[in-house]
Amino acid sequence: MGKKNNNQQETLINIFNEKKNPTSVFVFLIVLYFVSNFIVIFTSRNAEVVNIMGRVVPSAIITGVFSSVSNIAIISMVAVYRHKGFAAALTLLLVQFPSVVFTIFVAKTYSSIPGLFTNLMAMIAIILIYSNNLAKEKYQETLNAQAITDRLTGIPNRFACTEYISTLIKRENPFVVVSIDINNFKSINDSLGHSNGNKVLIEIANRWKIVAESGASGTQDLVARLSGDEFCLIIRGYATEEDIIKTINHYENVLENKFTINGNDYYINASFGYAMYPEDANETDMILSYSDVAMYDVKKKNSSNHICHFTQELLKDENNLEIERIIRYSIDNDGVFYMLQPQFDINHHLRGFEALARMKEAEGNLISPATFIPVAEKVGLIDKIDSCVFDKSTKFFGEILSYHPADFTLSINVSVRHLMKADFVDEIISTLGRNNFPADHLEIEITESIMIESAEKALECINELKNYGIKIAIDDFGTGYSSLSYLNKLPADLLKIDKSFIDKMNLNESSKQYVAAIISIGHIMNFEVISEGVEDVEQIETLKKINCDFIQGFIWGKPLPENEAKELLLNS
Repeated sequence: MGKKNNNQQETLINIFNEKKNPTSVFVFLIVLYFVSNFIVIFTSRNAEVVNIMGRVVPSAIITGVFSSVSNIAIISMVAVYRHKGFAAALTLLLVQFPSVVFTIFVAKTYSSIPGLFTNLMAMIAIILIYSNNLAKEKYQETLNAQAITDRLTGIPNRFACTEYISTLIKRENPFVVVSIDINNFKSINDSLGHSNGNKVLIEIANRWKIVAESGASGTQDLVARLSGDEFCLIIRGYATEEDIIKTINHYENVLENKFTINGNDYYINASFGYAMYPEDANETDMILSYSDVAMYDVKKKNSSNHICHFTQELLKDENNLEIERIIRYSIDNDGVFYMLQPQFDINHHLRGFEALARMKEAEGNLISPATFIPVAEKVGLIDKIDSCVFDKSTKFFGEILSYHPADFTLSINVSVRHLMKADFVDEIISTLGRNNFPADHLEIEITESIMIESAEKALECINELKNYGIKIAIDDFGTGYSSLSYLNKLPADLLKIDKSFIDKMNLNESSKQYVAAIISIGHIMNFEVISEGVEDVEQIETLKKINCDFIQGFIWGKPLPENEAKELLLNS
């Protein structure tokens, strides 16, 4: 039986609230208090003047100065070191209190009366500070718990998982990330309904949480729900890889005990893929991606062995490996660039541009975004590509706006991984300021699946962006399984209809009505609507009839290099 682990939520909150105030400063404050207090006592009992370096100084001045210093030391202990500081400060004051009382009432040294009142005031001050800090800490802990908790299951969410992994990497603690996918969960939802499917997810989370917090696996574990039926297990405190397999087997065995829903028994299993730090990867995104690769290999093989350790051989597609090499080289050597595809209103007036990431091989040949973007997502580099495009495009347009004010929108794609980073909003605002690009000219495109990944964290981030005046567009609307169920939760400004719907729009009446319905729903919810991939006149005529607001596509504008985009903007 392993050592019992702390409550998962408490472990994470402790990490996020971790203070790095060194013990040496605490000791210094105590010493400073004693030294100052000694000087106060000495000067108060001395003559009316004190000789300091040949100069005669009234002792009252010295006493007052060091009395203030001692109080500052006491208050600093409470403010900086919280519980420990309050206990130390209160003890020091209480220990000193009897001697002050003795001096006044027994020794008849009435000059110590101000010290008595100073002591009392200091006690009142630190009690008030400590009480106020306790109230703030309780509120902060509540906020932290909400930010790191999956709303459905009550276990840590994706944000908590990635932050925990990043902390372990900073501490250089060996650990294992296990990606878990529940097999055939769609069939459970289809047969039982989503409500009962959620009950299954809650029961799975509860079973695994009990194992993690009891230490029954023999290792130190943390379980998180990433999205849908995807979970993540982080394992520490193992000696060998055999221990890792034993731990995963324990979670698998617990899962396979029957589930009883509405009087019916169900048996569930899962696919487990794991990657080790530092052996397999040394970055948060990379180790998560590699454990995913191993997990998907299990699902692909569909064998009786549900556990797979990541190896580089799993990335056996040489083309993907080469693409990853090119991506890393391009990021490190300023090789990521962008093109700007114009967007127009239905009457062919320029609305703005979408910045599209582009990349070349060493020989100068362009690599299709359809090739490098999936690889970048898989290996955890998509956020760095996003940042390159964002920085370069805002700098370019910021320079134009410095001498040619114009009303247009710059639209930027942001990956789910990028948006979920703790410093995402700070990065956006910092880049806008550095490049003198106004926030109200920026539009960030997100996919509707972001609400499945972590709804609370996503909404918090999106609302913060909106507060700066940044617009939000929902990209590829209608292609994800969340669709309308999450639409009313997103404070968006624009819906983007995916090209796949536009391509079929004029093939039959039902396809056209489907696009018309999306546009109608968007307008009802006060969104504007743009259609992507418009390539012929017939499509434009149809979109006019069904009241689409904006057009993006080859018919009116292919992706342009900077100089051509600049000319188009200046002549609009």
